[in-house]
Order: sequence, then structure tokens, then C-alpha cells
Amino acid sequence: MANKFYAVRNGRIPGVYTSWEACREQVYAFPGAVYKSFPGRLEAEAFVRGEDQLHPISEDKGIMEAYVDGSFRADSAEFSYGIVILRGGEELYFSEKIEDAELASMRNVAGEIKGAEAAMRYALEQKAELLIIYHDYQGIASWCTGEWKANKPGTIAYRAYYESVKDLLEIRFVKVKGHSHDHYNDLADKLAKEALGIE
Repeated sequence: MANKFYAVRNGRIPGVYTSWEACREQVYAFPGAVYKSFPGRLEAEAFVRGEDQLHPISEDKGIMEAYVDGSFRADSAEFSYGIVILRGGEELYFSEKIEDAELASMRNVAGEIKGAEAAMRYALEQKAELLIIYHDYQGIASWCTGEWKANKPGTIAYRAYYESVKDLLEIRFVKVKGHSHDHYNDLADKLAKEALGIE
């Protein structure tokens, strides 16, 4: 029996799915996708039919997705991150410019690290149960999982932060190909560039 039911109200094929993977196929890169997880099938079916007045989409406590990317400006040694948060059919956008001489040596990777950390913090604040981080630089996942050794102060701090929150929040990493016309990855990249004043 499924632990969760994923209701897709607006997606490629609306309906109820019993795995995140099946749900994702229906909503990934689908403009205006509306979906939500439920503990029971009846609630999920009601959501698909539009009968969710008592359960606003924004109150979804389950899955949160975050597309993160970083940018770097060589002339000022500033870096930034851009984040697109997807949750309960809503899209939220975050970006921040950061000045840190030590981290700046990692260029745009420093921004992507800080973006992943910011996404984790936001997911915790919003009491999400599962955060899926989409990233185009392998280290974002590999430093956390231990596949890559964290040697620099920035990567050591990043891994330490992940270790401090991983028991409070389930975090999954999904690698996406950079500059491959992935809508949300491109949007995260654009947000990061805009934070630095890059056209």
C-alpha cells in the first residue's frame, strides 16, 4: 500500500499517482502544474476534482522542490544564487548577491552552494517533509553524500550544514544538465545573474 498519494490536478495526465517518480513525469516542466501529496487516496481524488476548499494548496506540508544555480562576476569578485521553489502549485523566486573573498575563489559554485543551503533553510522554516534540490553542478550532491571530499572551507561548511539538517528534513538531489533549456534551471540561472546585474 502506498504511503503517499500524489494528486495531479493540472499536468500532462491529471490523476492520482502512488510514486513521486510517476507524479514528476506529469508535472516536470509543465507550465502551471498543480499537484499535491496526500496520505489517503480519497483526499487525493477530491483534490484532482477541485474539491479542496478546506485544504488550500499553499498549506501543503509535504514536498518542496528547489532549482538552484549560481553566478559569478569577475570584475567585482561577487557571487550570487538564484532559487525557484515549487510547492503546491505555487512558484517562489529567491536570489541574493554575496561578497565573500574566500568563497569567491569558487566562482559560481559558491553561489550554487549558498543557494542549496538557503533552499534547505526555507524548507525547514516551511516545515516541508521532503526537499528535492535540482542542480547542474555535481558537487552540490556529492559533497553532501560524501562521494566528494570537502576540502575547502566553503565545501566543509556546506557539508556541515547539510549534516545538521538531514535528520530534520529528507533531502534528495537531482542533477540536471546546465543550459539545456530546462525551464526552471534556466530561470534559477537568470535570477542569479540578475542579482549581480548581469544581463
